[in-house]
Order: sequence, then C-alpha cells, then structure tokens
Amino acid sequence: MAELASPMPKAKVDAVSTMPAPAVQGVNWSRIVIYAILVTATIVALLPFFWMLSTSLMTLGEAIIRKWLPDVPQWVNYAEAWDTANFPKYFGNSVIITFSTTAGMVITSTLAGYAFARIRFLGRDILFALLLLTLMIPEAVTMLPNYLIVSGNIFPLPQIGTSAGLLSFGGTWIDSVAALTVPFMASAFSIFMLRQFFMQIPNDLWDAARIDGCGHLRFLVRIVIPISTAPMFTVALLTFIGSWNAFLWPLLVTTKETWRPLMVGLYNFTSEAGNQLHLLMAASFITILPMLILYFATQKSFTEGIATTGLKG
Repeated sequence: MAELASPMPKAKVDAVSTMPAPAVQGVNWSRIVIYAILVTATIVALLPFFWMLSTSLMTLGEAIIRKWLPDVPQWVNYAEAWDTANFPKYFGNSVIITFSTTAGMVITSTLAGYAFARIRFLGRDILFALLLLTLMIPEAVTMLPNYLIVSGNIFPLPQIGTSAGLLSFGGTWIDSVAALTVPFMASAFSIFMLRQFFMQIPNDLWDAARIDGCGHLRFLVRIVIPISTAPMFTVALLTFIGSWNAFLWPLLVTTKETWRPLMVGLYNFTSEAGNQLHLLMAASFITILPMLILYFATQKSFTEGIATTGLKG
C-alpha cells in the first residue's frame, strides 16, 4: 500500500505538465452549408410529389380548401379516375409502345456501338463525329422533319399487313404504332454510351475469340453482351422512361384514341374532370407509379451501369 501511495516521480510530473492540451475542433461550416443545400433541394423536389399524393387521397372539398393531409384517405379516387379516364386502353398502348421502343433502342445501339468501337471501316471516325453532332440539335428542330417523314411526304413508307400484300410501300404512319416507335429506336447518346464501354474491353478477348474462329457477330453475342449488361440495362431504362413519359410527339402524330398513350390520356382527362382536383391528382399518380416501381426495383443496376460506363477512349 505504501508503494501505491508513493508520489509520482518529478520527471514524470514535468512530462505530464508539458504535454500539449488537446485541440478543440471547430465547427465545419462548409459541411453544414452543403447539408443545408441538399436538404433544401430535397424538400423542393419532393414537395410537389407529396402534395399530389396527399390531394389524390382527399375528398373534393378538402382538395378545394387546399388541406395538406386528408382526414380519411379516399382510396376510391384511384378506381374512379382509372375508369373515368379510360386508362385501361391508354395503359395498354403505353406498354406496347414503350417495350417496342426499348427493344429497338437496345438492339440498334448495341450493334452501332460495337461497330464504332471494335470494327475499323472507312469513314468510321467521321461518321461518329457526325453522329455526336446530332446531340447538339434541339428536339423541337427535328420534330417537323420527323413528322413529314412519318406522314409519308418525304418518301414511301413500308406498310406491313395491308390489303396490297404482306409488305407494300406508300401511305402514312399517322395514327399507327410505327410512328410512335420507329423514330425513337436509335439514339446518338445511347450509341455513344455503349461505344465507350465496348472500347474498354481488352483486345486479348478478341484475339482469343479469333483463335477459336469467332467473327464479330459471334464475339458480340458470346463475349461482349454478357459482360455489358450494366450499360445496356442503363440504356434500356433511360429509353423506357423517355418513351413512357412522351407526350408532345404522340399528341402530334395521333388523331384518334387507337394508339394514344397514357400521357395523352391524362391530358384529355384534365378537360373531362374539370375542377375535380382530387381525381386529377389520382390520375397523375397512376401515370408515374410504374416509373417509381421500376426505379426502386432497378436502382442498384442503374447506378452500376452509370458508374462502370467510362468516358475515355
């Protein structure tokens, strides 16, 4: 006990007394400012969506007085909006149009991207530069030429399954699924995106495939596509979203409800519903619900596709 109670040696006391005091960390104002900006941006982005969802569950009276939350959620609004707006017809059209456009986009972008990345042919770089130039052209500028083409005023259009035979030329694509899908089955951005990824594939794989007797098509199908699922999935997802949300072009090339998609149906419903704001918000939420489900189901794959698609080469 005496040893335990013995005073600390003078040398140790001096060493302890001369140790620097721990530094007091200051407030990281830059991080606070960044978080404040992010929170503000999140609120601004989510507030309209929250108001739409809340209003879609209100009665007409609650929607008129601009309440923030309904007293009792009115789930019947969705069924009423679905039937009143003839959404089953529009929804089916959107599914056909979107899946057709997405499949065409993936096929053309994969083939063109591989050709620009792995095949050397005369004028390849010039053609690719011209392709990239189209990214600078606003969509509104190309809308009139596209409309003249699908209306049959520029050159005869192929018609499948007409009275003239299995395949004929002439007529118009207005009010047909071809006008809503074919002009959007190729994209300079999608081709560029896949080309950049294909250029990163090691040449050793191509050399090994050539030794085994593979040509470009077999190499693309057996080797390139299996290791390129992430960027191809990203192209498909972006095309799906763009096609599902298309409004101005379908409104321009359709005059009847035969092939009008869901967004045009929502536009027509705004005049039919009048001041029934709760039904309008319910119909609006129905149109975006497939996109929300698709995003949350594929968020990881989408992020991976963007991250693994390099921009070098």
